[in-house]
Amino acid sequence: MANTKLLDCTLRDGGYVNNWRWGFSAARDIIATLTRAGVDMVEVGFLRNVDKYDPDVTVCRTIEELNRLLPEHTGHTMYTGMAMRSNYDISQLSPYEGHGIELIRITAHDYDIREGMDFAREVKARGYKLSINPINIMGYADKDILWILDQVNAIHPYQFSIVDTFGSMRRRDLERIVSLVDHNLDPDIRVGLHLHENMALSFCLAQEFLDKHLLRDTTVDASLLGMGRIPGNLPIELVADYMNDTLGMGYDIDELMDAIQDHIAPLKGETQWGYTPAYFLSARYNLHRNYAEHFLGKGDLTNRDINHILAGLDRSKATVFDAAYADGLYRDYQSRRIDDTAALDTLRAALAGKKVLVLAPGATLGTPEGQVAAGKAGADVVISANFCPEFCTPDYAFFSSSKRYDKIDAASLPCPAVLTSNLRTDNPLTVNYDRLCAADAPAGNSVLMLLRLLRLCGASQALLAGADGYREGENAYAEGRLHTHTDRGAAYNAQVAAALRAIQAGGLPIGFVTPSEYAKLMNA
Repeated sequence: MANTKLLDCTLRDGGYVNNWRWGFSAARDIIATLTRAGVDMVEVGFLRNVDKYDPDVTVCRTIEELNRLLPEHTGHTMYTGMAMRSNYDISQLSPYEGHGIELIRITAHDYDIREGMDFAREVKARGYKLSINPINIMGYADKDILWILDQVNAIHPYQFSIVDTFGSMRRRDLERIVSLVDHNLDPDIRVGLHLHENMALSFCLAQEFLDKHLLRDTTVDASLLGMGRIPGNLPIELVADYMNDTLGMGYDIDELMDAIQDHIAPLKGETQWGYTPAYFLSARYNLHRNYAEHFLGKGDLTNRDINHILAGLDRSKATVFDAAYADGLYRDYQSRRIDDTAALDTLRAALAGKKVLVLAPGATLGTPEGQVAAGKAGADVVISANFCPEFCTPDYAFFSSSKRYDKIDAASLPCPAVLTSNLRTDNPLTVNYDRLCAADAPAGNSVLMLLRLLRLCGASQALLAGADGYREGENAYAEGRLHTHTDRGAAYNAQVAAALRAIQAGGLPIGFVTPSEYAKLMNA
């Protein structure tokens, strides 16, 4: 009869969340708990070309180092490790000696899949059970999948896995690929399934796969609480319960709950994984998830913006993330050029020779002390940046972020709006976005862009209120409806401070009327 197994990949795939720094005791405890729960396979970690052994990290250079994590009582559980062809020297892999990690799962990209097959042969030659897991099965045409299956049949591994790397698989895709694999893979090679949560479909697809009752052995990958590189994986506790109910398996859900409570839930409090719209969009176009992360990190794009940018991405760039290319797309998208001559003439007439108070939406401006300090600044002109304050009426409201501008009712603004061209409106005071950017400064920072506009228009001085900078663990914004959505901190503060120094050196004196991390760095 066909045999179905459950594989836990928390310590390997979940390690993307905490940089694989579990702590030796915690990793051992997780493995022991999963073993007691009856999980059929537990992936202990990665084999990689690391410089030295760190017992607290589940990425190791040798199989002997990973084997130190295994429990004394192994029950019926098989232990596995993963190696990627492009970052592991196979000569470091010792032959299998009949104990410890028994299965090695290997991965390769589409651009090195041929070399990946040679890599797989080397693993099998060392006596290990072998699983071949090509990255991003959704990126292959059917004819290419058939070529891969021919190679796999020739190597004849223990398992071949269908890996939905970018989380773009839907039910019809699962049906097509499983059928293709099942009809062309040798019947005694088991088929695995590895899913991601970009479209919140992993549990649905896993049920669909299990309900097929293929006449061959199968494996489903999952992780505790779905922990994995954002947006995460199939939650093992859900699929284990489903397999208990439909296949008569005996996984101990209590043990899985204990592992989640003791080791995983505290991590999720620090780093949220799970479904998010931006990762759905990367899956929609079957793109490397780093593109979604990259554009989210800009901080000034809406999900609509990200959708439009990803829709135009060159397919040859889809599977390997290219940061320079992504930055080019971002600049092109934001730099919708217009004729801003009239707008600049109007702004120069209003700002030339004036002392301008710039109100940024930092937390200090939400305090009575910050508001009083702003009121006493003695400025000729007041301009808010990417918001409109309630405690005063500025002379202008400057917006460069569609994420912020879309949240307001533009018609109800109590003052004229000054916009950048990426916002795609017919506002008369609109300035070209790329005119206010600098290649060596954080993109999309509204305060920096506004200061460059003030310098361009001949302002005599800029005073900053609410330009606080970022502090770890604190919301950076004065208004409750605005939240910090990026991991900005000391490095970002340093970049902004350097940009402020450059603007000041270019002819615009800058002062601070509320406390600021930027001011500390500028004066250091």
